[in-house]
Amino acid sequence: MFRLAWYAARGIAPRLRALPKEAALVLGAAHADQSVRSRRLARACAIILPIAALTAWVLPQLTLIMSPSIDAWVVRKASGPVRRGDLVSFKLIHPLAGPTPVDVTKYALCFPGDRIAMVETPSMTPGAWDGRYYCNGHLLGISKAIGHDGQWLTHWKPTASRIAAGHIYVGSTHANGFDSRYYGPVAISRLIRMEKLL
Repeated sequence: MFRLAWYAARGIAPRLRALPKEAALVLGAAHADQSVRSRRLARACAIILPIAALTAWVLPQLTLIMSPSIDAWVVRKASGPVRRGDLVSFKLIHPLAGPTPVDVTKYALCFPGDRIAMVETPSMTPGAWDGRYYCNGHLLGISKAIGHDGQWLTHWKPTASRIAAGHIYVGSTHANGFDSRYYGPVAISRLIRMEKLL
């Protein structure tokens, strides 16, 4: 291991020694042995540093959406209370999501006090059942017995006729969406309101 580190250091050292000369050439010196032209260096810094600072500030505020179930590619945090139809983001904790929480974005569809109903129907998968979810009589979505990776899915079975206080049913109309159809309503305290940028 020590020998490997030694060879790596020997290979990197000449490149590090040559770096100042290469930088001098890039920044306007006629030859590698000449000093950097200070005016050109100042101009380069004046352009690069503000762009780098702006990028470092903007990027953490944006979220890329990788799911086809949401009609957005880029979203950001938005102020104000969550309203019906808003995009919301939260950390999903579920065995199918993996060992660590995953950031997901869904739509806020059914609110505290709304009537929630689930009707089970025979699935296209032999011997299985799907759940049809209704909020105030409006169809929210239909669960599937098997996910796109072939794993068996268990759908959520409401124990009350209304969404509990402090919770919201989240989801989308996409047939393959992994949402409250499978893990139930999410606590409002866990939701962050988002707005679509792209």
